[in-house]
Amino acid sequence: MTLQELLQFKHPIFLAPMAGVTTPQLAAEVCNAGGLGALGLGASTPAQALQQILATQALTDAPFQVNFFCHQSTELDAAQGQAWLDYMAPFFSRYHVTPPTALSCIYPSFLDNDDYLKVVLETRPKAVSFHFGLPHPQQIQALKAAGIVTMVSATNLIEAKAIEAAGIDVIIAQGIEAGGHRGVFNQAVDSAITTKDLVQLFKAHCQLPIVAAGGIMNGQHAAKMLNLGASAVQMGTAFIQCKSSNASLAYREALFQQPITQITSSISGRPARGLVNHWHTQVDQPERPTVPPYPYTYDLAKQLHQTASAQDEHHFAAFWAGTRVAHIRALEAADLINLVMLEMKMPS
Repeated sequence: MTLQELLQFKHPIFLAPMAGVTTPQLAAEVCNAGGLGALGLGASTPAQALQQILATQALTDAPFQVNFFCHQSTELDAAQGQAWLDYMAPFFSRYHVTPPTALSCIYPSFLDNDDYLKVVLETRPKAVSFHFGLPHPQQIQALKAAGIVTMVSATNLIEAKAIEAAGIDVIIAQGIEAGGHRGVFNQAVDSAITTKDLVQLFKAHCQLPIVAAGGIMNGQHAAKMLNLGASAVQMGTAFIQCKSSNASLAYREALFQQPITQITSSISGRPARGLVNHWHTQVDQPERPTVPPYPYTYDLAKQLHQTASAQDEHHFAAFWAGTRVAHIRALEAADLINLVMLEMKMPS
């Protein structure tokens, strides 16, 4: 069965499930334009996830994916946490506020319990995707028994083979160009492979359908991935500027003003690519202490951004974006999909 038959989309364009950015409205607009819409639910509570899925289902009859995080939850080392709090304290002092004195685990993992799984089984979206790792075997079996298509991000061949061995249906090939968090779960190394090379590598060594993700902003980019063997492309940065996304006005404006991105783990505790700002130019100094694990570090980053933005300063924002952000166009979802499809048919 082809990926198109499996997921029943008209156009091979997937909306990336960006937590905090995707909305039921944006997901439905992509679906109704023939693509595969998405909800990034990793930062949502189970109740919020349920609400978003139901809201999307009320806006479209077309299939869409929902996404969760499968990070390995860890206890925070007290000394490491305190060292990070001490290092970041001066940045809070700039805004004349008292720095935080503790770090919280703000995002649970899909692996921690079956609360998110119950929401998915109750609402039955067409597909569920995972970032940062694989669900437990019994969770995968429950999803398969319910007829829900499963997808997992891979950043290297070892991860792709693990995805295939686990019985997952689709591999999302996330290249180094992708905006937002790297989906690395083979923690031995971040291979930093480009999307183009990942697609070719997975096509040569894996049997599962491949979705290319990372640095895809227009039809020419998409066509190259499909010609290399991808069954579809996943686009995130290109859709952030849509009015129906949850991105702030400052985020939208920055996408058109700042064409350079960089990866840092200082914002969340995991490597992630975003627009260059104070995290990259001021926080990531040689004397920076070891960053606490995800999502404890993210707790502090969100507090710092909230503090700064309250004073109309956005240099500590997590404005995630991919390497080709300079190619962004001001288009609503349906128009963007139609243009990408037209560009795919044009000679390069």
